[in-house]
Amino acid sequence: MSKATLVPTADNLIHRIRGHAVILDSDLAALYGTTTKKLNQQVKRNSERFPDEFVFQLTEKEWNSLRSQIVTSKKGRGGRRYMPYVFTEHGALMAANVVNSELAIQMSIAVVQAFVKMRRMALSVEGIARKVNQLETKYDEQFKIVFQAIRDLIMAPEEPSKKIAGFKKDQD
Repeated sequence: MSKATLVPTADNLIHRIRGHAVILDSDLAALYGTTTKKLNQQVKRNSERFPDEFVFQLTEKEWNSLRSQIVTSKKGRGGRRYMPYVFTEHGALMAANVVNSELAIQMSIAVVQAFVKMRRMALSVEGIARKVNQLETKYDEQFKIVFQAIRDLIMAPEEPSKKIAGFKKDQD
């Protein structure tokens, strides 16, 4: 009887920030079987391995926006007391090298696969949009409605925020 190894997927841990696909330091630390504090200590001790395109710290606005999406606790209630770091695909892979545990090596493969999957999906959508544009220039006006419908399907609509009675949205 063989034992199956369950490797959690990192797909739902990857977020889009500043045009980059990134993973939070706390999520990466959990995947690598270490604490966020230890992960960040290793990154700081090996700072020459982590240029800005591998890891960067979120701004307060970015963190608040992300926190509302992933439902984390607020400052002062057991939550983070500083802005988290986020790792790009290359930063996550480099972090596995500095954490240097068997679990980190296994999970780094899963993290990189999730980033690759996300990149392929994005390229696929871009390719479809390009082909629609080419077809639109080739065919006449009668297909204009069809092409617009296809574009609407390709572009993910922004979901409107749900309003809660008695609460007003903070103004920036």
